[in-house]
Amino acid sequence: MDRGSGLNILYASTLDKMGIPWNSMCPSKAPFYGIMSGKEAMPLGCICLNVTFGQPDNFRKEPLTFEVVDLPSVYHTLLDRPCFAKFMVVPNYTYLKLKMPSPKGVIIVEGNFEQA
Repeated sequence: MDRGSGLNILYASTLDKMGIPWNSMCPSKAPFYGIMSGKEAMPLGCICLNVTFGQPDNFRKEPLTFEVVDLPSVYHTLLDRPCFAKFMVVPNYTYLKLKMPSPKGVIIVEGNFEQA
């Protein structure tokens, strides 16, 4: 969970681990700032992927567009406002939780303080 960014970011290493070929990306030529302190980051491209939250008996699935970057990171992806808006997420940064509505009730995604 990021706060303040208008981008969903997927790291190239994660794309590789998912077995998705780089030629699946669409071109993206707009640099963005804030990922690396004081420097611009140039995405390799963008890709639309289906993202699912929840459990088999209560879930939400929506397509999200990610900017793909080839930067080192301990994360797989950064989700922000485009994701939160599409899933109607209410983030709680203090407790590392995301809450979102679903057809069968509220879905709660919990983070891990030790990993964060």
